[in-house]
Amino acid sequence: MTDTSDQLLVEEFEQLAAFAEREIETVRLEFLGGRLGLRKATNGNHGTVVMRLVHEWMQARPEFGLYPARGLKVEAHGQGRVLPDGALAPVGHFAGHGDWSDPDGVLMTVEVTSHDSYTHHRDRVEKRQAYGEAGIPFYLLIDRDESTVALYSEPDPRIGYRHARRVAFGAKLLLPEPLGIELDTEKLKQYVD
Repeated sequence: MTDTSDQLLVEEFEQLAAFAEREIETVRLEFLGGRLGLRKATNGNHGTVVMRLVHEWMQARPEFGLYPARGLKVEAHGQGRVLPDGALAPVGHFAGHGDWSDPDGVLMTVEVTSHDSYTHHRDRVEKRQAYGEAGIPFYLLIDRDESTVALYSEPDPRIGYRHARRVAFGAKLLLPEPLGIELDTEKLKQYVD
């Protein structure tokens, strides 16, 4: 699309997203790169991976909450709208926020890949770029297709993130301060499907 008159405005997207959430319970919408995206209901393994992470953070760092599907404003000038599988922030950080929050105060976003045709471009490229552009310090990608976990750090608005550390499922991954936990990825092997 080159004619900007055909593009969806952020305000129009927010109205559409609110309608979809109210009326179509299995679908939530995202808006990235000026394009509308669907966030479909996930399978049980995908949800279990997210809940394992929520549980780990509750035990290891109770001052932080890993908020599933918390709406964030990303991209240049906050023109994108995404629903990461997790947004790590201090407990209570999102109190009083509406559907879409500025990324200020978010320490890390988490995505768990799904088995669909959009995963590569959405989770591995677009969202990594959007989270880095928004200045979110860390992005954790749990890639069930490749059986790896990647931690992206040092956000850079031009390239997303300057640094990546990737380990295969089964290895331990140290998440530096202020995250401050060691992720044991051994159990992720059982949630590949």
